[in-house]
Amino acid sequence: MKIIAYINRNKIKSIIIACLLVAYYFCLPKQLFKDPTATVITSSNNTLLGAQIAKDGQWRFPKNDSVPAKFKICIINFEDEYFYKHPGFNPVSILNALKQNINSGKVKRGGSTLTQQVIRLSRKGQSRTYTEKIKEIILATRLELRESKDQILTYYSSYAPFGGNVVGIDAASWRYFNRNPHELSWAESATLAVLPNAPSLIYPGKNQERLLKKRNRLLAKLLQKEVIDSLTYNLSIAEGLPQKPYPLPQIAPHLLQKIVKSNYGERIKTTVDYKLQQQVNNVVYNHYNLLKQNEIHNISVLVLDVKTRKVLTYIGNAPTTNKNQKDVDIINKPRSTGSILKPFLYAAMLDAGDLLPNTLVADIPTQFGNYVPENYHQEFDGAVPASRALSRSLNVPAVRMLKDFGLDRFHHYLKDLKLKDIKNNANHYGLSLILGGAESNLWDLCKSYASFSSTLNHFNESSSEYFSNEFCEPTFFASKTIDFGKKSTEKTLFDAASIYLTYESLKEVNRPEGDENWEFFDNSKQIAWKTGTSFGFRDAWAIGTTKDYVVGVWVGNADGEGRPGLVGVQAAAPILFDVFDLLPNSDWFAKPFDEMQQTSICKESGYRSGQYCQNNVQKFVQKSGLKTKPCPYHKLIHLDVSKRHQVNSSCEDLSTVSNTSWFVLPPLMEYYYKSKNPFYKPLPPFRNDCSVNEQVNMQFIYPKHNSIVFLPKDFDGKINSLILKIAHSKPKTKIYWYLNDLFIGNTNDIHDLAIIPKEGKHIITAVDEYGNEIKRNIQISN
Repeated sequence: MKIIAYINRNKIKSIIIACLLVAYYFCLPKQLFKDPTATVITSSNNTLLGAQIAKDGQWRFPKNDSVPAKFKICIINFEDEYFYKHPGFNPVSILNALKQNINSGKVKRGGSTLTQQVIRLSRKGQSRTYTEKIKEIILATRLELRESKDQILTYYSSYAPFGGNVVGIDAASWRYFNRNPHELSWAESATLAVLPNAPSLIYPGKNQERLLKKRNRLLAKLLQKEVIDSLTYNLSIAEGLPQKPYPLPQIAPHLLQKIVKSNYGERIKTTVDYKLQQQVNNVVYNHYNLLKQNEIHNISVLVLDVKTRKVLTYIGNAPTTNKNQKDVDIINKPRSTGSILKPFLYAAMLDAGDLLPNTLVADIPTQFGNYVPENYHQEFDGAVPASRALSRSLNVPAVRMLKDFGLDRFHHYLKDLKLKDIKNNANHYGLSLILGGAESNLWDLCKSYASFSSTLNHFNESSSEYFSNEFCEPTFFASKTIDFGKKSTEKTLFDAASIYLTYESLKEVNRPEGDENWEFFDNSKQIAWKTGTSFGFRDAWAIGTTKDYVVGVWVGNADGEGRPGLVGVQAAAPILFDVFDLLPNSDWFAKPFDEMQQTSICKESGYRSGQYCQNNVQKFVQKSGLKTKPCPYHKLIHLDVSKRHQVNSSCEDLSTVSNTSWFVLPPLMEYYYKSKNPFYKPLPPFRNDCSVNEQVNMQFIYPKHNSIVFLPKDFDGKINSLILKIAHSKPKTKIYWYLNDLFIGNTNDIHDLAIIPKEGKHIITAVDEYGNEIKRNIQISN
């Protein structure tokens, strides 16, 4: 009531006081400092990985909320001993400074507290007059009311000048001592504490004597106050001074540039493992020095934690030259995939129930229109288990499997994997999609492998459940936690069994030189991995996974120049295994029994056991695989007593016939298969006295349809022959050959025929003695 009465009696005075209070309340800007700051990234343990200078050319790190304990003690003892006692200004210091300035006739001492200095730093450019000093005092008291003492100290330590273009304790610690400010010694902390007092006069490398005296006086003061003991003091004054600024660390420069684009001027704590990043940097450096001798200049490596989906290592490029585009971050750049997509096709076919792990697939000369895929070694196996075709990265079986599975169907799976560089429709890529006809990037590929591995982990760790957000984006932000979504018994994309069986095949991929016999060593890591090599030797890939980690490696030239030897297993795989050697061992994936079922498998064909399969094994396969067809390659044949000839009722009494199961491949598959499998037994011929109505098959081995054939000349100028080859289901059958309807010869048993056709287009016709006919169109060019 007294206050109200006073206001009523003194309205004008009250209004003035109220206005002054409002002005005082609002006199301090809400944001004290608006200076641009550097972009700073740190590792998962807060060690500096790199920084990009602020827009105004200052090394000014974003404000830090903590002040190193040693620096705090040093700066308070040097600048403001009564910091924790005064309200923002120290009247005694001001009076002493005023007296000294009047006696000297000029400003020699300011008497400012640390709080006043924070205000002065925020009001940069203001002249140091008594009027300005009064403003500083008023603003300092307002700051003391708004912020805690420790918060005021963080303002000072973050924005105080430390000489040159270095601002703040964080930047100063790295520039002058090349270490984290919390790791500074007493001598180093004392050096930095005295620098803001006269940063333009006392600068590391200059005025060393003055700087040394100031530092040692501060250390002596700390000794006197028993902050440090005599041993620490003696060791501290023996330490030298910094001579010149260090360059800031550049442990992950390409990650820094990536973060600058989205978080410019911020301090970002990343998920990167500092020690691992440095070790992998050394691995890349060593391999780069070898590869550059073959004019291969660029390497990128990505390491992911499967369980958290966090980036542990991010190396966007090798330490190459500007000419070879060292600043280009290749991790997210689209490159030709080579064979790196083959595991996705294999998993998709297992998941869809179109394939069992060891089903025989054809590996024979193949042509789809004008597209003629070839294996890397330009050889054929005739037939090969699907899992081995994957582990050996055979191209022809992969293309044939894609054709059987369906191009659009597989393309749909790739879109579900969110491979963002596969932007066109399926027909744009054609069947070459599986051999590098499309592009992808290291980030998306590693992300997919991590999602596969995590699917298996989650399935086995939960009640055989899947997570809805399993195929998510990894993160390099430490503040972000991946949400894997809700649990469900429904698969997200691939079932766990299909992924597990794919990894079982990838575990058998032949390792690079020096690591070939890994399975004989107890401490060897079990790794599911795959290489890829793009057409023209432009891109070499190697991606591998364990239960806990995914490592991806790309090697090549950023400008797309191909080089001999730029092959996945030679250029990228050695880096992959060097990186895995740095990672802890992981147990192999547990078998997802709830998605598998044991069934009888034909040992020779890899299909479900058929009626006539005799050599069977019990195998756990994916449940969807139970709908695959039974073995088509075993049939029942009838042999005579000698078991060297087939017979039938026309030539043998049924009571003496031996009914025998026989493994029989189609002619062209058989032609190549028997050369690689010496225990394969072709069907015995029918005995001469038997009448046979058996269907016969024959197929061209060479030449390929619509091919252009070049006939080279010998040293004497003689043109070499063209060798025509055919595989026949009954090899002893006579075949008659025609060139443009002109008879040119016949063959029996071995169906090879040498001819020298004229230059131009020709039609080759082959007719067997049963009247079966096949043709080939070719063009001869000399």
